[in-house]
Amino acid sequence: MAILERHDTGGIAHLHLNSPGNLNALSDEMLAALQAQIDALSQDRETRVVILSGEGKAFCAGHDLKQMQAARGDADGGKAYFQDLFTRCARVMTGLTRLPQPVIAQVHGIATAAGCQMVASCDMAVAAEGTRFGVNGVNIGLFCSTPMVALTRNIHRKKAFEMLTTGQFLSTDEALEQGLINHAVPAEALETRTRDLAETVAAKLSAAVKIGKSAFYDQMTMSLEDAYAFAGNVMVENMLWRDTDEGINAFIEKRKPDWA
Repeated sequence: MAILERHDTGGIAHLHLNSPGNLNALSDEMLAALQAQIDALSQDRETRVVILSGEGKAFCAGHDLKQMQAARGDADGGKAYFQDLFTRCARVMTGLTRLPQPVIAQVHGIATAAGCQMVASCDMAVAAEGTRFGVNGVNIGLFCSTPMVALTRNIHRKKAFEMLTTGQFLSTDEALEQGLINHAVPAEALETRTRDLAETVAAKLSAAVKIGKSAFYDQMTMSLEDAYAFAGNVMVENMLWRDTDEGINAFIEKRKPDWA
């Protein structure tokens, strides 16, 4: 079986991490497989939404520590490998955010370190009750500096710092309260609830969702005035589309839009 499987149905691509023996760790092989799928999806005009899930006991337990430790045998003590590893991981994380399609994490078990980073990098997340989230590298002497980037763009600053410095985990309820996930559901409802959310988004005008996702992230780094100017231009472009004209007319006329 491949360590990363992809199943496509109804405009939804489901990426399934399938390396349960190491809790779906982001090994070199897993990062390469994820990057290949991200590259393919970025050019895929048929896929409207992406679901990301994990096999076995956990969603993802972060980096593969055994691979990292093996690199210490290199002449430079692993420095070049570590630099390349974190660069490759950052490319995957930013790639999820920059995909034109919304990405929904379907989370269970644990999401730790870079696994928690991956949840934070997705656009939305649905978690099974009982899931735990942590950036607990500090417990082994490694501050989760790269997971911190995504985490601090999702949850309150002081809570993020507490997690990073104590290694303590968020419960599912705390993750929901903090904004790391969108929904917490019973384990038996996880797949159905995630699919329902994906299908709801997939039913919208795909081009509008894609332009909106890009604008959503771009405006977040701008000043208030620049963000409004930028977003206004995006809306002007959106308004000029034939399908948007049709969507507005359909709403006024109380009928379903005839989108091409």
